[in-house]
Amino acid sequence: MATEQTARRVFTGLILLSILLLALVVRPLAKAFFLAAVLAGTFYGLYSGLSRKLRGRSGLAAGIIVSGVILALLLPLGGLTAFVVTEVSDGVKFVSDTVQREGVEGLIDKIPGPVRGPVESLLERIPLEEAQLDETLQQQVSSQGGTAARAVTGAVAATGSIAFQTIMMLIALFFLLTDGARLVAWVESVSPLRRGQTHEILREFRNVSVAVLVSSVATAGVQSAAALVGFLIARVPASLFFAGVAFFMALIPAVGAAIVVLVAAALMFFSGHPWAALFLAIWGTVVVGLVDNVVKPLLAKRGMHQHGAIVFFALLGGLAAFGTVGLLLGPLIVAFFLALLRIYERDYGRPTPRPGDPATPGGPPDTEEGLIIRPSARPAETHVPLSPTPPESH
Repeated sequence: MATEQTARRVFTGLILLSILLLALVVRPLAKAFFLAAVLAGTFYGLYSGLSRKLRGRSGLAAGIIVSGVILALLLPLGGLTAFVVTEVSDGVKFVSDTVQREGVEGLIDKIPGPVRGPVESLLERIPLEEAQLDETLQQQVSSQGGTAARAVTGAVAATGSIAFQTIMMLIALFFLLTDGARLVAWVESVSPLRRGQTHEILREFRNVSVAVLVSSVATAGVQSAAALVGFLIARVPASLFFAGVAFFMALIPAVGAAIVVLVAAALMFFSGHPWAALFLAIWGTVVVGLVDNVVKPLLAKRGMHQHGAIVFFALLGGLAAFGTVGLLLGPLIVAFFLALLRIYERDYGRPTPRPGDPATPGGPPDTEEGLIIRPSARPAETHVPLSPTPPESH
């Protein structure tokens, strides 16, 4: 018969094996689950209010919120697609009508000056005889066909992966909204930490997630407004459309709103407006590009109750280490570390505390602003003797 120590070791090994297998199962959907948890924490207050108004119909309240998230994702994408399709159709119709009425030379005459020269030199290199032209086209199609097929396959695979992750995120969001309270209560009950410590850490995660999301959306709005001002000054056609694209591109850290302004600058240059293009290039780099690095940390630190330098380096470090999702992971990791330090300082005390020692950065809203936050007064500790005092002898 196995001893108690052997059984404990085997059971510990089984637990570690199950954790490893669980990590392998969760890993393909880790980003979807993480974003679902962040959104669930952000919208939980709204979900609770809707549930009360709907007389406890939690499933209906969660469905309304998930539907709102779906609309927030699909409406901009649908509007952008419709605009692009319309513009492409109008462009193809314009080219076709111009070639039919005035020929290729008439189409070349309508091309702006900066582009007309390269187009004319390119047309001069194309064989004029039809047989040579057909042969050249066949060679180009044969040589580039494999590359084009691989590019199309990669694009379709990436689009399918994004769609799959989004669907999984929405499903997880629904269940986290409806069963999130029970999940938190279960985690609190099985956690080896003291009562209340796990809930405090989870509450810190929620506050940081809300602060980062709100600051990201607000910063995107400020960037799109700054871009719109530049578009109006430079008289860019469809300024509102480009500003809307800049808003949604600002939510993607790897792209940013400045890219949209630079694309508009390129379009203005090729359409024969070099000074407007130069102004937009400077405006997009200096004004629109720097807004993200200034406004976002200032807005995020209000919800995170941390110094702006900590928030700034947490955002950049998370983005460099984890990619786009690092904009949330970076501040969450820093907040987790600081929350543990605060809990240790409050519940266990410092090894050799001295009056005036600075407290751990961060904390509740009523603490002092700044990188160093002074500790609040603690109640005096009461020393209880280990053994009862013996009664006095008479």
